[in-house]
Amino acid sequence: MLPCTQKIKDLKWKPKGIILSGSPYSVYAPDAPHVDPDVFQVGVPVLGICYGLQEIARSHGGNVEAHSHREYGYAKIHVEKTGHGHADKLFEGIEMDEEGGMQVWMSHGDQLTSLPPHFITIASTPTSPYTAIAHESEQIYGVQFHPEVSHSPKGKEVIGAFVRNVCGISGGWSMDSFIPKEIARIREICGEKGRVIGAVSGGVDSTVAAKLMHEAIGDRFHAFMVDNGVLRKDEAQKVHKMLTVDLGVNLTVIDASELFLSRLKGVEDPERKRKIIGNTFIEVFEAEALKLENAAEKELDEKGGEAKGKIEWLLQGTLYPDVIESISFKGPSATIKTHHNVGGLLEDMKLKLIEPLRELFKDEVRALGRLLNIPAHLVGRHPFPGPGLAIRILGEVTREQISILQHADDIYIEEIRAAGLYDQISQAFVALLPVKAVGVAGDARTYDQVVALRAVSTEDFMTADWFVFPPQVLKKISSRITNEVSLFFSFFS
Repeated sequence: MLPCTQKIKDLKWKPKGIILSGSPYSVYAPDAPHVDPDVFQVGVPVLGICYGLQEIARSHGGNVEAHSHREYGYAKIHVEKTGHGHADKLFEGIEMDEEGGMQVWMSHGDQLTSLPPHFITIASTPTSPYTAIAHESEQIYGVQFHPEVSHSPKGKEVIGAFVRNVCGISGGWSMDSFIPKEIARIREICGEKGRVIGAVSGGVDSTVAAKLMHEAIGDRFHAFMVDNGVLRKDEAQKVHKMLTVDLGVNLTVIDASELFLSRLKGVEDPERKRKIIGNTFIEVFEAEALKLENAAEKELDEKGGEAKGKIEWLLQGTLYPDVIESISFKGPSATIKTHHNVGGLLEDMKLKLIEPLRELFKDEVRALGRLLNIPAHLVGRHPFPGPGLAIRILGEVTREQISILQHADDIYIEEIRAAGLYDQISQAFVALLPVKAVGVAGDARTYDQVVALRAVSTEDFMTADWFVFPPQVLKKISSRITNEVSLFFSFFS
């Protein structure tokens, strides 16, 4: 994966195909990033997605303008048979509905208003006449929709058609082949004695990363769970059992809640919360690494024997969506939010990062976890952010606010599980809002805080759709939170 500004002449290898991704920019903006023109001269197939399509059009003499309204969400495209053999390959072998259509996901504010010379239309919608285009004689394609997200149900087939039908690539990579290669890479990085400490939260990302590291270097990996004071109810105890008993990982739980909460006092901005928590995490880890090294040296002095390796590495379960959302090259993405394990790290951090999952998406990590024989209930856990409940409390983080949110969130998840919905939902959580609402309880007026329930469905955690709850389940959750959460009455969903 390279920035779109990459110069083709600087590559030391020739690609078999090039995909130009989406971008938050407008191709006609003064500061818009533009692709190296040699991309179209290198003699390999090119596929542009959203901004990529618009950049192809701009580069070849087409016209792109602001749409009258932002087009975001589901759309149905109509695929057109052109009679140009190579042009039809992009949708070749993909089954359409009875009307010759296919559901896709749109997300754009600009659109192509006129075709460049020598390009033809291969798919359209009523509001987007040039939804997919192709060059008449060259293997250059563009799609306005996003085939890379799970909300385009046959999007992977479109990308697969480009990779296989157009580029002629076999696509032989599999997650089974990832494990031995990554274990070999970890062992090469760490050497025979190098030791690694790792941040674990009990979430699927850090759990899979910890298991993979344990498989690679055994007890030279030491996992730490930091209780930052903003974890879910009884989370530290549950994770300790899960990782030590179920997975055999060397784990220490550190209670640093007082330190974290003291630094979060008075802070309301979510970005500042993320930065504070990310920086404090690293400080705690470096302190624990020093304690481990000192203990190892003391043991060596007292008992003799071979010296243990130096702790040089910090394992993190960073995924590619974390990278995309946290780091903005000029073009590929906007900075959506800082992740504590990407943009919240200390600049002078002494430990070096090792991130075996950095180029994987959530669905791939779950597949990896299953191959590593991690129990299904662990692999299927909903994601939990590193900054924890601190960013689900809108406003200042206090022990009282944490207690309210922990209790409400515990009820929510418990009822979702009881209703058999947990595995149908990709992520569910409660947020505590900085507003109050009037209600009535026991014939008396109440004026208390409000919570919001969130539940979404997604595969790749790049796009999501809201989960359709059975009303009776929401009714029970509402009743329990209203009646059982201390100092709390009002409810919003």
